[in-house]
Amino acid sequence: MNLIDKIIDDNNLLLACEKVKANKGAPGIDGMTVDELFAHVTKFLKHLKRKLKDGTYKPLPVKRVEIPKPDGSKRKLGIPCVRDRMVQQAIYQVIGGIIDPHFSEMSYGFRPNKNQHQAIEQSIKYYEQGYRVVVDCDLKSYFDTINHQKLMEYLKVFIQDKVVLKLIWKFLKSGILENGLLKPTEFGAPQGGVLSPILSNVYLNQLDIELEKRGHKFVRYADDFCIYVKSERAGQRVLNSVTKFLEKDLKLTVNSTKSQIGSPTKLKFLGFCIHRTSKGIGCRPHELAKKRFKTKLKTLTKRNRAGKFEELVKEINQVTVGWINYYGVSLMKMFIKQTAQWLNHRLRQIIWKRWKKVKTRYQQLRRLGIKHEEAWKLAYTRKGYWRISGSKTLHNAIKIKTLIKWGLKDLNQLYERRYLSY
Repeated sequence: MNLIDKIIDDNNLLLACEKVKANKGAPGIDGMTVDELFAHVTKFLKHLKRKLKDGTYKPLPVKRVEIPKPDGSKRKLGIPCVRDRMVQQAIYQVIGGIIDPHFSEMSYGFRPNKNQHQAIEQSIKYYEQGYRVVVDCDLKSYFDTINHQKLMEYLKVFIQDKVVLKLIWKFLKSGILENGLLKPTEFGAPQGGVLSPILSNVYLNQLDIELEKRGHKFVRYADDFCIYVKSERAGQRVLNSVTKFLEKDLKLTVNSTKSQIGSPTKLKFLGFCIHRTSKGIGCRPHELAKKRFKTKLKTLTKRNRAGKFEELVKEINQVTVGWINYYGVSLMKMFIKQTAQWLNHRLRQIIWKRWKKVKTRYQQLRRLGIKHEEAWKLAYTRKGYWRISGSKTLHNAIKIKTLIKWGLKDLNQLYERRYLSY
């Protein structure tokens, strides 16, 4: 059976529909939502299969969307229409299993049973082996600069079915709709497409092959990769030679201002730094990751924010659970303890401000177990919100147990569970 026949198999297409619906996502330029996909595919199934089989299927242009990055710049995403996402998913379900086994063991991004934490573990192993200098090579706009001709050459090593290759080529050349104008896509595999991750790995697999051939110790997660060496002098040589290979052979641009050589205890990789302790080598979140985490929480807990307290707590929990699920594998007990205290302080400030009137404050304090005289004294105070929120009386009234009862997830417990489960 040809690959295209496996792709257009009814079961494969149905599974692709389910995956696209489960992943949700915004509509493309045709406005079709994921909830409308199944009915559309059912109605036009024969027509769709025939077009895919004879190579006449034509993808729609992707919708350009820009999302802000932490450094202030913007990441460009290309959102294909829902039907095209389904077709891409059907292709991936067939070619993924063929291509992935050929990738390097040191490639961890967008692969089954591989993740960022494994990449960090490998980095720690290199550090323990004496490779204490890291070469952090930054690729400028990688996904937008992939050379289509070269990508297809690399893809032909794994896929010989001409119909499938032609279909992938059409997706690469489908164009971009930006500000009402249709622009051709001469380069790149826009982030947002289902096929983009595996195609980007096919392209950078050439880098992995070259690094392995040279005997380098490296870890790669998508376009984020680090090479580990034993001295800064060796690091400079490696950076120069790898830059030459990337720019000459792969036609990519290395960002010289962001590429750097240094200690993995200071330079971040996937948001982490390697951390030395008396108990051995581990990792910790980079200071920027910590700062961004606190900034998010600070924005959520502005004392003048509107909305129900339950909604505020729900939003905080979404941020804290997600952050700790990712960074909770690292050593940061003191940071979590201090952040939890600071967050609880901010929540008490919001609650105190919302009580507003003296009568309300008095009644709420009494309800929470504060004695008459102490409650009356605090209710009449003219001190500022932040100062009162740090007072012993308000702490006794709104304990951490109380905040947890009101829905807040305890950072210390979240971290302890995550760290011990890893």
